[in-house]
Amino acid sequence: MRWAAYAPVQRIVGVLLLFISLAFLPPLVFAVVNEDGAAMAFVISLVTVSLTGLGLYWPVRKAHHDLRISDGFLVVVACWAAVCLAGAIPFVLALDASLADAVFESTSGISTTGATVFSGLDVMPISILWYRQQLQWIGGLGIIILAVAILPMLRVGGMQVARAEATGPVKERRLTPRIAETAKALWAIYIGLTLVCAAAYWAAGMSLFDAFAHSFTTISTAGFSTHDASIGHFDSVLIEWLVTFFLFVSSLNFALHYLALRRGSAQVYLKDPELKLFAMLLLIVTVLVTFLLWQQHAYDSFWEALRYGVFQSMSYTTTTGFGTADVSLWPGTLPLLLILVSALGGCAGATTGGVKIIRVYLLTKQGMRELQRLVHPRAVVPLKLGRRTLDPEVANAVWGFVSLYILCIIVLTLIVSGIEDDLVTAVSVVFSAMNNLGPALGEASSNWGSLADSTKYLMSFAMLLGRLEIFTVLVLLTPSYWKH
Repeated sequence: MRWAAYAPVQRIVGVLLLFISLAFLPPLVFAVVNEDGAAMAFVISLVTVSLTGLGLYWPVRKAHHDLRISDGFLVVVACWAAVCLAGAIPFVLALDASLADAVFESTSGISTTGATVFSGLDVMPISILWYRQQLQWIGGLGIIILAVAILPMLRVGGMQVARAEATGPVKERRLTPRIAETAKALWAIYIGLTLVCAAAYWAAGMSLFDAFAHSFTTISTAGFSTHDASIGHFDSVLIEWLVTFFLFVSSLNFALHYLALRRGSAQVYLKDPELKLFAMLLLIVTVLVTFLLWQQHAYDSFWEALRYGVFQSMSYTTTTGFGTADVSLWPGTLPLLLILVSALGGCAGATTGGVKIIRVYLLTKQGMRELQRLVHPRAVVPLKLGRRTLDPEVANAVWGFVSLYILCIIVLTLIVSGIEDDLVTAVSVVFSAMNNLGPALGEASSNWGSLADSTKYLMSFAMLLGRLEIFTVLVLLTPSYWKH
């Protein structure tokens, strides 16, 4: 394909970088006001990213060709990769981090994974702390959704991009007649939840800085904290229950929030089959974890076991990774259980990672249907989501996703196990990265900094692979894509 065919993609990436360069302004203000020594790092980052964006945009500013659906995949991956690289610059300049560490931390932030290579957060410059939290908040609803909101100004339709980043068989393909209006509606809800969450944290005893910083990573179900001890730093039952509540809200399909507000009724939530299954699975996990903690005497009382069991079950199931305890030190199979539970993720259309509950629901229904067909071979058993009969292609897509998901985990684990000495570390970091979880076991139980640089780069790729729902990235690796 001639290079000119990629001009619209280049133009979108350029405009996105120009927009993202503005994200360096808030931490720059913190650096100047607090004189923490990181101001010049953010100035250089702002200038570098904005000039790069301008350099990409200006030569192709008049390229107004319509994007095809296939182009949407390239736009999604190019935009996410560009933002992850741009986001790494302040870590190199302000913290003298290696390129591998900086790219890893930036990708972990943007992909809302929450794994970190840094320690000593309590004494880190306040501007860097704010910047890390801000990265996850921006990545929470998706850089591309934000870009879709400005595409109409560029005379480019955004539906192709939205299709390429679809997080599953979402029930409402368009919440409003135009995709730009859809993006704005979702961002309005996202910002509103962030403000309400911050106010609740502040009222519960957090400082104003910590309240906003942790609301950013709660609503994005991301997991970065401004303290090494994460939420455990506050040692507050009230704050822990607030975090649990807002994580549950944020792990629901944002389309449901929009429809509930538009209709002024909570019936939307009560009738949603995906939400019902998510609540049921979450309850089962919570009861099991709490019982095992109590039965194995991990804590002195049942109420303590309940406190930590509820919080960590919610944190891991929603792929957030906040901590109030060192899960890696819990007895028996509990650490492994919680790592595996992260594969469930939240609902489609939420900010969580993992397989997504909707796929678990459809796989279960598909399995039951196959059992019925074994007993009654001639029976026609439709696959339904609620009252709606789904197209067979939806089931095929779900099976395809799960197959590739398992294959990617196996391949990545084999590669990482050849790099790292500890098999537990290799398995857990791959599972954590693919599910955008953050916490891991073994050598990465407290920090990922000790891992080899090659592992960090590979896990950065795995984070994007999981965040972009596998298909979006892997389709670019097929020869047939580049022949279109």
